[in-house]
Amino acid sequence: MKIGVPFERNPTEHRVALTPPGAKALVDAGHEVVVHSGAGLGSRFGDGEYAATGARVAYEQDEVFGRADLVVKVAALDPSEVALLREGQGVVAFHHLAAAGREQLERLHRTGATLIGLEVIEDETGDLPVLHAMSEIAGQLAVHVGMHYLETRSGGRGVLLGGATGIPPAHVVILGAGVVGTWAARTALGNGAQVTLLDSALPALRRVEETLGQRVITEASHPSSVARATSFADVLIGAVLVRGQRTPAVVTRSMVRAMRPGAVVIDVSIDQGGCIETIRPTTLADPVFMEGEVTHYAVPNMASAVARTASQALNYACLPFVRALADLGIDGALRARPGLSRGAYLLRGDAVAAGAGAALRR
Repeated sequence: MKIGVPFERNPTEHRVALTPPGAKALVDAGHEVVVHSGAGLGSRFGDGEYAATGARVAYEQDEVFGRADLVVKVAALDPSEVALLREGQGVVAFHHLAAAGREQLERLHRTGATLIGLEVIEDETGDLPVLHAMSEIAGQLAVHVGMHYLETRSGGRGVLLGGATGIPPAHVVILGAGVVGTWAARTALGNGAQVTLLDSALPALRRVEETLGQRVITEASHPSSVARATSFADVLIGAVLVRGQRTPAVVTRSMVRAMRPGAVVIDVSIDQGGCIETIRPTTLADPVFMEGEVTHYAVPNMASAVARTASQALNYACLPFVRALADLGIDGALRARPGLSRGAYLLRGDAVAAGAGAALRR
């Protein structure tokens, strides 16, 4: 199979979905890999490293899309890339179609392409292995971001996360006890913060307590507990995930207004629409905005801030699925691998995932 790795059009997306070792694994298996020149530079992988694996380096985006049976990328397709798709072609990426606009869905539908979302591919246990890999990174980064924007020079409360002798530490409130929430809690505790983690699923809270011990305060999530927790948060991290669906807003505008001046809100759920009513997407180039006296951070591709680590983690997580698609063909792999099939949003243009179908009907 011919596999294309395009240059990411988003100027703040520095990750690459296929690293040189990944390209080599596919070439060694008998597949042709075409990499757009410069596709790996944001992650410090040069064209020469790809060429040394036997991959072909192309200098035009049209050639990458035109030659590829399967396109493997990171960010969702932009309109110029959608225009290059052809019927029957496969595209593996973080599509996040549950949060896409109807116009984008209709354009994709007309291409007749098959779209597989890295964020909804499942393994044999029902886990989301590719999303899991990026969520571990995002959870850690969320705490680092919060620390930075709490600083006085960043317009924050001027609070040190771990406090000082005789001075209590900052309070980090996390909504969601999944992978992002657990890694955020682990990182915040490691930096000496007080941590409260809320989730509506008690088994998820139990898993966090078993993993992190009694240092983390867990609480069942409902409107009154969320309102109380946000009112004392120095850093509020939104880590709510509804698999394959748009994320509901669990923090209202009035809750944000009641937060402490200089507090920081980080919505890691922004890829799926965000869980905080006042949020809107930002970028790594312009990451924050103010809503009242509260700093808001909502970068959809925040793992791109550590692009090399993120690209390596992404490659290891998604390569088995890319290899299956290449070895068995797109239709064959979707039939043989149920978890991969559950990652398909569109099959030859037709919606096969609940999230994509709901977006098309909006």
